[in-house]
Amino acid sequence: MREDQSLFTNSRIILTNAGKEPISNVKVFYGVKNETIQTINPGDKISLSPPEGSNLNVVRIIADNGINITAGYRTPIKMPGMMGS
Repeated sequence: MREDQSLFTNSRIILTNAGKEPISNVKVFYGVKNETIQTINPGDKISLSPPEGSNLNVVRIIADNGINITAGYRTPIKMPGMMGS
């Protein structure tokens, strides 16, 4: 998720293991700095904050068992009266 505010940008990545087996050796590539998570167990959800200076257009995640995902950040719909609208 990427929320552009008038003075700053709030961004986060949420990783969820929706499978039945643990996912190991998860690497998150932000473009500037990378992060490694040893294991995400089935049903676990992890929230990460990209480091300052990261590319806020796409993030790449690779892990054991052939997982290789490149995804763009989603931007929530702005509603009248909400912060940043």
